[in-house]
Amino acid sequence: MFSKLKQYKDLRDKAKQLQSSLAEEQVEGSAVWGKVKVSMDGNQAVTAVTVDPELLRESERAKLESGLKDAFNDAVKKAQRKMVEKMKKTGGLNLPGLS
Repeated sequence: MFSKLKQYKDLRDKAKQLQSSLAEEQVEGSAVWGKVKVSMDGNQAVTAVTVDPELLRESERAKLESGLKDAFNDAVKKAQRKMVEKMKKTGGLNLPGLS
């Protein structure tokens, strides 16, 4: 039983360390030829949104909305890739029952 508790504590510590490490990573997703950008950390928390003033006109509203969605999704994919890279470097979390 004590070995299971130690495994749980080690797993929890490893997860916290991974989360801390990911918080230091930054990724940027972009869309509409770089006119819409979303930055986030490795934990997928949005840290910045940048929009080219040209897209702020009412006539460009649909393009802006679509661009924000696309840039956000692009940034999420990049953050997820960073997470996978970090997990591989640390040997993963070795969760029982998951391969």
